[in-house]
Amino acid sequence: MTYLRPLFGLAALWLCACQSTAPAPMGPIPIRTTPPPRAIPGQCWAKDETPATFETVTEQVRLDPAGTGAGATYRTETHQRILRERRMLWFEIPCPARMDAGQVAALQRALKVRDVYSGPITGRMDGATRGAIRRYQALRGLDSGILSLAAARQLGIVAYGRDRP
Repeated sequence: MTYLRPLFGLAALWLCACQSTAPAPMGPIPIRTTPPPRAIPGQCWAKDETPATFETVTEQVRLDPAGTGAGATYRTETHQRILRERRMLWFEIPCPARMDAGQVAALQRALKVRDVYSGPITGRMDGATRGAIRRYQALRGLDSGILSLAAARQLGIVAYGRDRP
């Protein structure tokens, strides 16, 4: 789900992946765990939620712990244990109004060059493209199929100025 703030200001420069002249930094993608307070007008944000993971544990509990073991009785107890807490992440994204077919095609080319996308260059944000985005970003600490602005900059899809329409 995309959360859009009112869009103001000048448009940022958009670059094609093959025209990027500066090397893209390969560090982790910055992530916020809460929506940004007082976000700058024109910034676009996305929220990605990962559900909690539970495990059901069934145990046999001995009813007479001090007994000798002959004729011992047991009770079955079942409970759930949280393996991973629910996670909600907010991160800045390229504004959707700027992600036209040409930008998506540039994104697909950039992902293909990095061996995370093997599909055709269609200019459509389809499942294969989202999967490639997830694979690319997961290596940098963000497990999401929504393209973050930091990843878009690393791929050379957007300039390092603000992404505003």
